[in-house]
Amino acid sequence: MAELMRLLRCSDTGDFGLPEAFVSHKTIPPYAILSHTWEEGQEVTFDDLVNGTGKDKTGYDKIRLCSQQAKRDGLQYFWVDTCCIDKSNPAELQKAINSMFRWYRNATKCYVYLRDVSTIEQKASDGALRYTWEPAFLQSRWFRRGWTLQELIAPASVDFFSREWQKLGGKQSLTQQIREVTGIPETALQGTAMFRFRVKERFSWIQSRDTTKEEDKAYALLGIFDIEMPLCYGEGYGNAFKRLQEEISKLNTCLQDLRSTDPQNDKKRIEDTKGGLLLESYRWVLENSDFQRWQKGTQSRLLWIKGDPGKGKTMLLCGILDELSTSLAETSLLSYFFCQATDLRINSATAVLRGLMFMLVNQQPSLISHLREKYDQMGKALFEDANAWVALSGIFASIVQDPNLKITHFVIDALDECVTDLPKLLDFIVQMSSTSSRVKWIMSSRNWPNIEERLERAEDEVRLSLELNADSVSTAVHSYITHKVSRLARDKKYSHQTKQAVLNYLYTNANNTFLWAALVCQNLSEMSRLNVVTKLKAFPPGLDSLYERMVQNINDSEDAGLCRQALGIVSAVYRPITLHELASLMEELDGTDEDSDSAREIISLCGSLLTIRDGTIYFVHQSAKDFLLKEASNTIFPSGGEVVHYAIFSRSLLAMSNTLRRDLYRLGALGYPIEQIHQPDPDPLVASRYSCIYWVDHLCDSIMGSATNNPESLQNGSIVDVFLRKKYLYWLEALSLCQSVSKGVASMAKLVALVQSREHAHLLVELVQDAYRFIMYFKVAIESAPLQVYVSALLLSPRRSLVKMLFQEEAPKWITIAPSIADDWSACLQTLEGHSYVVVSVAFSPDSQRLASASRDSTVKIWDPTSGKCLQTLESYSHVVMSVAFSPDSQRLASASWDKTVKIWDSTSGHCLQTLEGHSDWVTSVAFSPDSQRLASASEDKTVKIWGLTSGKCLQTISVDTPLYSIAFNADGSSLHTDMGTIAVNAPTALSSSNMTDITIAEQAQFKGVALSSDKVWITYNSRNIVWLPPEYRPSVSAVSGTRIGVGIETGRVWIFSVQSEE
Repeated sequence: MAELMRLLRCSDTGDFGLPEAFVSHKTIPPYAILSHTWEEGQEVTFDDLVNGTGKDKTGYDKIRLCSQQAKRDGLQYFWVDTCCIDKSNPAELQKAINSMFRWYRNATKCYVYLRDVSTIEQKASDGALRYTWEPAFLQSRWFRRGWTLQELIAPASVDFFSREWQKLGGKQSLTQQIREVTGIPETALQGTAMFRFRVKERFSWIQSRDTTKEEDKAYALLGIFDIEMPLCYGEGYGNAFKRLQEEISKLNTCLQDLRSTDPQNDKKRIEDTKGGLLLESYRWVLENSDFQRWQKGTQSRLLWIKGDPGKGKTMLLCGILDELSTSLAETSLLSYFFCQATDLRINSATAVLRGLMFMLVNQQPSLISHLREKYDQMGKALFEDANAWVALSGIFASIVQDPNLKITHFVIDALDECVTDLPKLLDFIVQMSSTSSRVKWIMSSRNWPNIEERLERAEDEVRLSLELNADSVSTAVHSYITHKVSRLARDKKYSHQTKQAVLNYLYTNANNTFLWAALVCQNLSEMSRLNVVTKLKAFPPGLDSLYERMVQNINDSEDAGLCRQALGIVSAVYRPITLHELASLMEELDGTDEDSDSAREIISLCGSLLTIRDGTIYFVHQSAKDFLLKEASNTIFPSGGEVVHYAIFSRSLLAMSNTLRRDLYRLGALGYPIEQIHQPDPDPLVASRYSCIYWVDHLCDSIMGSATNNPESLQNGSIVDVFLRKKYLYWLEALSLCQSVSKGVASMAKLVALVQSREHAHLLVELVQDAYRFIMYFKVAIESAPLQVYVSALLLSPRRSLVKMLFQEEAPKWITIAPSIADDWSACLQTLEGHSYVVVSVAFSPDSQRLASASRDSTVKIWDPTSGKCLQTLESYSHVVMSVAFSPDSQRLASASWDKTVKIWDSTSGHCLQTLEGHSDWVTSVAFSPDSQRLASASEDKTVKIWGLTSGKCLQTISVDTPLYSIAFNADGSSLHTDMGTIAVNAPTALSSSNMTDITIAEQAQFKGVALSSDKVWITYNSRNIVWLPPEYRPSVSAVSGTRIGVGIETGRVWIFSVQSEE
């Protein structure tokens, strides 16, 4: 049900009237809210107000006093929990309790009525008058009640009133006393967001409080944790508390899977790498007129800061973030993301949304509800599979439009380093900037025309060009140079003349570029002060000239070979690697602690092109990598990039072979769950973690770019063959420890494609195919508990599985299975689970890239038949979905339902494009015409309708004397094949089944390829029975694509079988 808030209206006489209900946050007026303790039988209820009773109850007076106070404070409306909720309506009560914290937080004023505190003056023994309320205040029952915890914390303004309705003070003025009696930190009382306090600490706040119903002690914490949970009175405190903890755990697990990076850590890394944030380098932008217009204007919601490389955009945004974090109200949200082209984790549009949502949900956990439904179905795949952008952009849009979203500022740095799907991200940001007045955006990027073209579409976009603000930037760069050179002069003990010479040279040649000045200072810090003045001119003005000089110095050095090798590897990897990982990938080193020190020394010799942060190697700036790849590729890739990729691949196999073994983390327990595993110290995977995840990618890169295709890598007995035969199971365990089993599945799929056509590799081909089936079949078990690769996977794999035979000594001998396992892999490639009820229809897309399944659970799911991941769940139906069909171009999906409609969906985005209405009973089957221009639908109303998909209009209605349950167009679209015969599309408007048969049933040609027998007992090939299906495999519906057949069974499972030619 929609959220409903009833408010009492103050009358002109100071009394109050019947409740008004508000169902939209936009229509809720400013209001006051009452907090109090209840008196049994004396509280005014909702029914009292409706019936005009309850005025004789003692609780009526406090409501009247609250009304009068609200009127004095200029408020026309107020809310009281006893009478503004219809507690006879369980749904309304449940929604109200889950909304309570937010209602108190959004109140303009909160009045706390303390019935047990009086302000009547009494004479002391010495005859002096004194107030006696403070001791009573500290002992008040209000501080011991469970529900009043959130009523104290949530509102910004809380005023305390005595029994006589005399104001005692506010939450701010009485903070000392409140802290004394409650133990709640002052920061929590002052409005600091709840996520900043540890879970254990928040639980402690309610331990000494009481509630009338024991479950309420848990329910009263829902708002404190920003969690919604069904109420179940009668379950007891223990069960309610357990459910609350489970919800918190689910929230944390979802957050862990959502997190690809923590932008707060990225910000700290960037600032530390660049030597800290200097106030003088960004203060100018806070006073800039364009920034002020964005910050203060209600219509200007998007600010684009643009400038050339090295102009200080990233540090400028870091400074703006610091300013916003201190100037924004505690009730506002700040979410940001730093793109980095060299790191796969943070260089895509999907990664940007994940990072922004991660920070949002951390600050306002209730927003997790927008993710949870899809996440509970798909798990981590929601954030990582091929359709992650489609799913996450929809979720993000729903968050931005959430009426309960606080004022929010999004900041994205370095849009030009968003390598994947940048156009999608830009279009999405433009769309979102016009969606909600509570959301504002700041972005930075280089001066790229394609970015400018898309951002021009935003309404009232504000641009801040660093080139147009050259004077301000120049002043900032001069301040930066002064700061850096002063530190150099102090540390290196420069003379006054040397310091002045350095300052003058940098002022003259920096050309308003922070990065140039920073790189020169970095080089000077490694130079003797005696040589500084004479070598200053060795640093030419301009970034590219400086980079060229650095590369030349590397080539002239004694360690040129090692430096070039390191630069080549760091330029070729898919994410920034650690010193240990670099050491394992360099021929002269092997990844030990000693060699990681050597790697550090090599990086230090690379002319400030690279930097190290927390043991991880980064380019000093994206422009440095761009220069190496474009202008110095012959230096770092002297024999071509594919040679470097091959070296990374081969060294990866060697590193893994030297590292991987059974139970690498010494877990012991075979069912040790992955979520409870923590990296040990020292970590056995410290040097080979990158290799475990990316070795196949580098093999592919080495082959695609090689004239010879490196045939020796993919032959019988090759290093790949040997690795799989000796280390495959240990590699799968390591993938699980790295939480990258899905990446392993994708890697094995790539490997299968690579080896298929190789000569002299039949043994390797068989092994790779078997290994692929192995990881596909046991993926869930392995990623859930790493050591299950030796138990479930080995025990339940077929007896003739090559992987099973190679590693049979690893299987537990104390577990036996009867009857014996099958000899070979079944034809079933995958079991797709996700529907909660019978699957009634399945269909492959014509390009075989997707499989759709319809179920009596009123959903349609679209699957990736290769990975087995659910790509989309279509949920717009309220009734059973009976049939699904893809258009010939695979771009659209039609679905038929018991709700008498046909829906047309975009099969990629999952958006509903059309709803066709006209049938008077269930729609049972749908089919696209070969040209995708028409759609046929059959119904229980004994008609077939032909629809024009451009207009959405019904072009023809054909009546038949019996319902049809299967229809399909013929090749030229002139007729429909049905389960009762064939209908010409230009047939009369009424036909009988006998006429249909007489007119159309022709001699059936023998069916070629894979099919299902009419009695659904056999899978057939070329019309001959080849596979008998046991009862548990017999389908309620099926679909065929090439050599694969999809089978939906009544349990809700979907199986995919693969049948190869007998030849």
